[in-house]
Amino acid sequence: MATILIVDDDRPIRSTLKEILEFEKFKVDDAEDGEIAVQKITKTNYDLVLCDIKMPKMDGIEVLQKIQELKPEIPVVMISGHGDIETAVGAIKQGAFDFIAKPLDLNRLLVTVRNALDRNELVEETKELRKKVYKSKLNDIIGESAPIMDVKNMINKVAPTDARVLITGGNGTGKELVARNLHQNSPRKKMPFIEVNCAAIPTELIESELFGHEKGAFTSAVKQKKGKFEQAEGGTIFLDEIGDMSASAQAKVLRALQENKISRVGGEKDIKVNVRVLAATNKDLKQEIANNNFREDLYHRLSVILIHVPSLNDRIDDIPLLVDFFLPKICAEQGMPEKRISLEAMRSLQDCNWTGNIRELRNVVERLIILGGNEISVDDINKYVRVN
Repeated sequence: MATILIVDDDRPIRSTLKEILEFEKFKVDDAEDGEIAVQKITKTNYDLVLCDIKMPKMDGIEVLQKIQELKPEIPVVMISGHGDIETAVGAIKQGAFDFIAKPLDLNRLLVTVRNALDRNELVEETKELRKKVYKSKLNDIIGESAPIMDVKNMINKVAPTDARVLITGGNGTGKELVARNLHQNSPRKKMPFIEVNCAAIPTELIESELFGHEKGAFTSAVKQKKGKFEQAEGGTIFLDEIGDMSASAQAKVLRALQENKISRVGGEKDIKVNVRVLAATNKDLKQEIANNNFREDLYHRLSVILIHVPSLNDRIDDIPLLVDFFLPKICAEQGMPEKRISLEAMRSLQDCNWTGNIRELRNVVERLIILGGNEISVDDINKYVRVN
């Protein structure tokens, strides 16, 4: 049952509204002025506030502003006299859900109340869904072994800061997942997370991809284009496989980190950028520096914090947790009944050499779901999994 607060200095109007809304099975409270209303709002969770504009001590606009500060999720419907319509429209611009003109029309009142409550319900449902999605993203780092707990603890410490992070580890260990968790746990989480796979972009295009280009900068530049740094403004840019970046692009990234400025290809104007930079590589960058393939000054700019993601072979105790996570998820994706795995089969998976890490394990689980029996057995493992 929704709880509604009526705020009006006119007692007959309060009484009439209360009688109507209680007849419609709403729980109703009232306040004779804005100050009392604000006190009640701080102590009680209301689903809707009906608020008059013209009141002594504190008028309706001030009440609206206080609600916006204290509990912005509560929809507020303003009650206005004919001379207050312009003020009521201004209130909507300040965040009020709607306004009802006096004398009150019963049908209009009930429609507005239900619309406001429906909207509030949708907002709450959206919040819950976002919480679930957010929680599922964070919980995607599956594992309780000491090496993976070290990674999780590092994320918790580093994420709230703006420190640059260099994430290392083999292919398929989950470096991108670590980067996304750093962003999702940061103050920048509502801003863009832009990922760039430096190994997948041709050398001649990497600068244009990162920093954008001006029209006519090269043959195919038929219009101006913003690069990934500009697209990530206020958020996070994740430079994956940064060990494969060209020398010229490295120089420009270094300047961006030093000066928080970039320039588009073919452009002369400096553009200020505010981004957090995360980078990842499966290469030994110190060896790359020794081989003159990577700039030492860029390495030190990127590696304020180092997070190493362990290989699956270094965290075999997490394999049962990972398999239990993948089984229902993949079965749902494939439209198949959920399958189980025997204890012996699970032990057999722990004995494998996982050169492809978690990515390989997921592929193997998917193969076993498709090709194996209702309960995945050791025979299925021996038949469909190559043990290195």
